Amino acid sequence: MTESVTETRRGLILINTGPGKGKTTAAMGTALRAVGNGMRVLMLQFLKGSWHYGELDSTKAFGENFVLRQMGRGFVKIGGAETDPEDIRLVEEAWEEARQAILSGVWDMVILDEINYAISYGMLDPAKVVETLEARPEMVHVILTGRNAHPSLVAIADTVTEMREVKHAYQKGVVAQRGIEY
Repeated sequence: MTESVTETRRGLILINTGPGKGKTTAAMGTALRAVGNGMRVLMLQFLKGSWHYGELDSTKAFGENFVLRQMGRGFVKIGGAETDPEDIRLVEEAWEEARQAILSGVWDMVILDEINYAISYGMLDPAKVVETLEARPEMVHVILTGRNAHPSLVAIADTVTEMREVKHAYQKGVVAQRGIEY
């Protein structure tokens, strides 16, 4: 006896998490696939902002079909010291823009890069994110990246991928390489 499989088309929630390299890179690859299929993609980088990453230049080639915005200041101080109120304000602004973008239906895919960090650092309430994801238009895809994905987000996600580091060049003293890490 075989199970009948119905083909359902709907927006998916994908999470790229874990301690290994490649969470943002995987999201960018999915975004390129989406743009190649005529979809419009918005990528909001929650904490990135102080470095110039190669993807900032490459996405410009896609015009309004792939928009990438850095919403943070870069590295966020956590543990031991109180989080800078300016970083919290920037995360709140980024979340408001993300929420509006997801609910607008203007974008076929919204990537929330490093949002898992903002949540795990206590800068953003995961319940707000869950509420918005559950209320999104039917065909909007959302990808969330960053380590330590919150269990409430994992519970509602359609696909969760955990990146695991097996080995990394920095263990041999090799610094971050342009075109690979940024």
